Amino acid sequence: MTAADHRVVLHEGEIERALTRLAHEIVERNPDAPVPALVGIHRRGAFLAGRIHVLLEDLLQTDVALGDLDIGFYRDDVGTRPEAPVVHASHIDFDVSGLTVVIVDDVLYTGPIRPDYVGKNLPTSTAEHVHVRVNELDGVDEVAIAVPATAEAGA
Repeated sequence: MTAADHRVVLHEGEIERALTRLAHEIVERNPDAPVPALVGIHRRGAFLAGRIHVLLEDLLQTDVALGDLDIGFYRDDVGTRPEAPVVHASHIDFDVSGLTVVIVDDVLYTGPIRPDYVGKNLPTSTAEHVHVRVNELDGVDEVAIAVPATAEAGA
């Protein structure tokens, strides 16, 4: 992706502040025991959940359960992707009974999901795509909105 076909809407510091705000919101909305657990959606949501996990443990001064989940075959865009989904292992090594479980994903686009916590709301057109890049996978922390070349040509 070149600078001409995308615009960065969140840089590293802004992502860090959004994650810190999310951690504080989780603590504020869940004041009573037990401490909420986190489950990150592969791939980038799992890395973001890991970062929120560190922040929550620091805020609460206690252990916070952390897991990850692969939903590759259940994505809303699975039929429009040129490549087959890559399956990752899921790890939820704790009993979720009686716990509030906060599911962390990088982008919510369609589906009957209403998030309780939002890092950043980005109004986009159907031709635009939100790309979250994390340092662990991409070597940079940023969120960009991209317009596919075919949409640009028709504009």
